[in-house]
Amino acid sequence: MQPDQQKLVTYTVTAVVIAVVLALRWRRMRRARPLKLERLWVFPAFYAAVAVAMVVHAPPAGFGWLFCALALAAGAALGWQRGKTMRITIDPATHALNQTGSPAAMLFVLLLVAVRSGARSMAGSTALHLDATAITDMLVALALGLFTAQRIEMYLRGKRMLAGIR
Repeated sequence: MQPDQQKLVTYTVTAVVIAVVLALRWRRMRRARPLKLERLWVFPAFYAAVAVAMVVHAPPAGFGWLFCALALAAGAALGWQRGKTMRITIDPATHALNQTGSPAAMLFVLLLVAVRSGARSMAGSTALHLDATAITDMLVALALGLFTAQRIEMYLRGKRMLAGIR
C-alpha cells in the first residue's frame, strides 16, 4: 500500500470508530442517571493520585512546571464550563438528583479532542521545544483540572438545588 493510501485508510478507520462511539454515547446520553453528590469526589481523587504518581516518577523540568500549572488552570476553566452544560434535575417526590448529558457537553469533548490532536501535531515540531514527557504532564494536568472543576460545579449546583427545594 502506498503512504497516501495508508493515511487515508487510517483516517477513515479513525473516523468510523469515532462515529460509532459518538452514536452510542449520544443514545446513552438521553437517559437520566442518578447523581450522588457524595460520590462526585471519587474520580477526581483517583485521577489526582495517578497524576501525583506520574509527576513523582518523572517530574517536569524548568518551565515544565509553569506549563503544567497553566494546563491545570485551563483544564479547570474548561471543566467548569463543561459542568455547567450537564443537565441536573430533581425529582419533586423523592428529592433525588438526576443528571443528563447534554449535546453541548458532547460537542465540548469533541472540540477538546480536536484541540488535543492539533497540539500533538504541533508538539512534533521543534518550535515548542517540548519533549513527550512534558506534553504528557501537561495533558494530565489539563485533565485533572477538567475532571475536578466539572465535579465541583455539579456538586455546588446540586447542593443549591436541594437547598432550594427544602
